[in-house]
Amino acid sequence: MKKVLFVCAAIIASLLFTNHTNAQMKIGTFDEESVLGLMPDIDKVSAALQSYAKDSLQVDYEYNVTEFNRRDSIYKKDSASMPARAREQAVKELNQLKYKLLNWQQYQQQAVQAKQEELLVPFKQKIYASLEKIIREQKYSHIFRSDALLKSPIGDNLSIKVAQDLKLNLPKEVLEELKNQGVAPATTAPATKPAAPKKG
Repeated sequence: MKKVLFVCAAIIASLLFTNHTNAQMKIGTFDEESVLGLMPDIDKVSAALQSYAKDSLQVDYEYNVTEFNRRDSIYKKDSASMPARAREQAVKELNQLKYKLLNWQQYQQQAVQAKQEELLVPFKQKIYASLEKIIREQKYSHIFRSDALLKSPIGDNLSIKVAQDLKLNLPKEVLEELKNQGVAPATTAPATKPAAPKKG
């Protein structure tokens, strides 16, 4: 599968180069996850997800178990005297609850993923605003996922440029790689000293 993807990427890259000989091409790579991991307060998302799973989803699960047991008990007690239509409706509702409980892990996983996407919106808005600005200002014509190309110059890694634009702390090994390849890391503004208290 990886060989097929590599061949496809190579074909696409060669087509792009041959079709755009007149236009200047500038290719960059980008990896959303690597920038998200550097964002301040990103650890609060994990804490919020744990709280959501415990305080909301676990309560929802317990309610559904109680509700299933309650309805099942009523059905067993009253089903013989129920009209056919009411019995069919009761069986349908019981089966829906049973299905939800049997597939709870999948339901919970989907709910957590949806909640995670919701919590990541403000982080992603900042990241993509910065990415769009860099693409526009530095005139990138094509952006690929970081794993789509074998190796791209670190200077065209837009994940690093976005992190620098957002003034995020880059890992030491990334800073060393930038230095080794002769790419000057963007300098952040020095921290300002607090004003000295006035005498008098």
